[in-house]
Amino acid sequence: MQWWHEARFGMFIHWGLYSQLGRHEWVMNRERIPIAEYEKLSWTWKPKPRPMREWAKLAKESGMCYMVMTTKHHEGFCLWNTKMTDYNAYQRGPGRDLVQEYVEACREYGLKIGFYYSLMDWHHPDGAKCFYDEKARRRFLDFTQGAVKELMSNYGKIDILWYDVSWPLPSPEKWESKKMNEMVRKLQPHIIINNRAQLPEDFGTPEEHIRAEEKGRAWEACMTFNGSWGYLPYSKPEDWHSSRKVLHMIREVTAGGGNLLLNIGPAPDGSVPPLAIERLKPVGKWLKVNGEAVYGKVDRVENMEWFPLGTWTRKSNTMYFWCHWWPGKEIAIGGLKTKVLKVSFLADGKEIKFEQTKDRLILKGLPEKEPDKISGITVIKMLFAGEPVQKLGAGCVLLDSK
Repeated sequence: MQWWHEARFGMFIHWGLYSQLGRHEWVMNRERIPIAEYEKLSWTWKPKPRPMREWAKLAKESGMCYMVMTTKHHEGFCLWNTKMTDYNAYQRGPGRDLVQEYVEACREYGLKIGFYYSLMDWHHPDGAKCFYDEKARRRFLDFTQGAVKELMSNYGKIDILWYDVSWPLPSPEKWESKKMNEMVRKLQPHIIINNRAQLPEDFGTPEEHIRAEEKGRAWEACMTFNGSWGYLPYSKPEDWHSSRKVLHMIREVTAGGGNLLLNIGPAPDGSVPPLAIERLKPVGKWLKVNGEAVYGKVDRVENMEWFPLGTWTRKSNTMYFWCHWWPGKEIAIGGLKTKVLKVSFLADGKEIKFEQTKDRLILKGLPEKEPDKISGITVIKMLFAGEPVQKLGAGCVLLDSK
């Protein structure tokens, strides 16, 4: 999993029939749209030629290293040329294999490839019946395993399998998850699998919040950009994360040794919402000059306390101080117990004068105005003589614990 740990930042894509309605990817469920009515969307969906190249280009420009696309969401519509059902993009409105186009776009832009697959299926006749009817369960598992096998067999090397929503079956035994994942790994020996088929597998997936898993456990926070996974044309500009907020999320996952999978929900024709482009491009520009604080092998930030002006990421004995609010000519940081050897701006390598006493590190001769003109987050690189430790406590002195 080394590449994944070092990649840090990926793009999630939710795209399907629901994109035409623009009222959230759960619209079929939330509005109780009958299957016969919803199916009509499979004939009216006509994406423009190869929009995935736009996604991949934006992902690359934004500093993302991999992508994960919904091959089948809960609605049950398959985006590839599957033999398991005729309810698919090749045989319905789009008239082509959208998964193949996605794979080709990822490879063109040098991005690792992830497939999302929803275990839950609102369209399949046995998708709910399998809960109480054993024959239906067998039919539905044969469908599920057949679909996953196609995805793992027909598109060359696939890097990530991202399951979702294991409804309605209550256990991995009922889903035959172990058997299915063994089949997946036989077909794709280097694949990484998430934890949503009711088995822990390779990584955890906190959703819409950032929370590190236990130390030693890989994890990836999946986050919406504007509160909806699917296309939502009614969202307001203030609903979208700002570029600064995206960078704060990247910093937070990096500090916890995790990854960020940030979603965009393309329009029905595949176009990327303009606000996603507007907010992501500055992120990419910032990462080009400050990526050292994010990519590669990192260590969890431990033994450091909160600080009003900024936060940290870490690589061994090097700490990266992300200054969110620039104070001017000096920055004083209290409680650092480890000797500092060198301080510099990460963006240009320029050294910073400093003075360290028992309880304070003072950075001197700093610019009056914020050095970072992209997002207003300046990263200061600090090399310590050993493992960085900070002790402040709540009082003005540290109390003897004896």
